[in-house]
Amino acid sequence: MNKKFLAIISGVILILMFLVVLGVKKISSGGIFKNQGVMRTLLTQTRQLEAKGNLLEAKAVYQKLVNDFPESADVAAWQKRAEDINIKLLFSPAITPKSIVYQIKPGDTLDKIARLHKTTSELIMKSNNISDSVIIPGRKIKIWNAPFSIVVDKSQNILLLKSDEEVIKTYIVSTGKNNCTPVGIFKIVNKLPNPTWFKAGAVVPPDSAENVLGTRWMGFDLAGYGIHGTTEPKELGKQVTQGCVRLNNTEVEELYSIVPVGTEVTIVD
Repeated sequence: MNKKFLAIISGVILILMFLVVLGVKKISSGGIFKNQGVMRTLLTQTRQLEAKGNLLEAKAVYQKLVNDFPESADVAAWQKRAEDINIKLLFSPAITPKSIVYQIKPGDTLDKIARLHKTTSELIMKSNNISDSVIIPGRKIKIWNAPFSIVVDKSQNILLLKSDEEVIKTYIVSTGKNNCTPVGIFKIVNKLPNPTWFKAGAVVPPDSAENVLGTRWMGFDLAGYGIHGTTEPKELGKQVTQGCVRLNNTEVEELYSIVPVGTEVTIVD
């Protein structure tokens, strides 16, 4: 009698366990479908906001997608779209929480305004659709008013452009072979467009195919090291340089226009 009773109890327990598992699967499946619906709704919002030019709102939605669905296979694409919007906002007249409106005064020059606000004249021009250095007193212009910093991660060969700890954009770079790029905190102390390369025993002009510096140079307060362009874009993402940090020429020109002399650069393993 006891054996028969125990068999019945065991059967009931197995049935209950099966029902519980089945219920969990249904709940989990329902959660997946619900999440997919939320993601589709948010992505529709981003497309509508971008089409209307509401870039700040679209960026916020992309950031919500990244934060709420970190396991999604699309998270890297969402992050890239948010970063693309960051650059559009930087180079547009749109006022953001990190920018101010400045009224040009008599005697002002672009360089003077840039030094005052620790930015670059190139960024002021791009942000305000100014095509030359002539500026008109009384005109109101957008000025990016938050400091930039740079972090280079040698283990991933990436460069992060940051502003007040927010990642503005991620760039793929090349760093030093055999991990020779120095680690530490540096500052950009000079900037040169179309730099001449002074290598051992030779001077290589800017227009030479042998000039490995590419179209821009941003030198550190460590002699001989800096961030520059490249004549070998296929080598980006690898440790192949003599110690400097390389970007492709289009992106180094973009970065050059954004960060002023004095920008802090942190390099980590």
